[in-house]
Amino acid sequence: MAILVDPVSIEPMRRADLEAVQRIDKRCFPTPWFPTAYLTELSNRAACYLVARIGQEVVGFAGQWVIMDEAHLTTLAVDPTQQGRKIGERLLQAILQEGIFRGASRATLEVREGNRAAQALYAKYGFRQVAIRKNYYTDNGENAVVMWADGINTADYQAILRALRQRLYQVYQERLR
Repeated sequence: MAILVDPVSIEPMRRADLEAVQRIDKRCFPTPWFPTAYLTELSNRAACYLVARIGQEVVGFAGQWVIMDEAHLTTLAVDPTQQGRKIGERLLQAILQEGIFRGASRATLEVREGNRAAQALYAKYGFRQVAIRKNYYTDNGENAVVMWADGINTADYQAILRALRQRLYQVYQERLR
């Protein structure tokens, strides 16, 4: 029996998406951003924010700042009801591509020390742990793992992205069968 999987589209975040983004933010993070933060980010020329949609419904989002040659991933979340469908990985691929397009040669992020699934995803995309920020998260004092990926603008890294994108496509096709 085939499982129907609605296609996911990745698009720039718009003002009209903010209510859905804030709803997902609250579901995913113990300390969500203030409502005005995303609105401010939409007018920040150094920022890029994307949403994942199934049909018209926003099911995830990701953001970054690109300053000089560095992409700093600021957030990535998928609605808990949609997790496990590789939407977060699609968002990560898209935000990295956008960073490369904007001139980034390396990328960085912070992730909760206890979030092993996210760390594994980032490692799959060439991020490596370089530091720990002690007591980084204000809700519980959890440490943040600082991760970096260098050379994201190289042909070798582009080949890795293509291979990972192809694998995601194959997984999607298998789910349609």
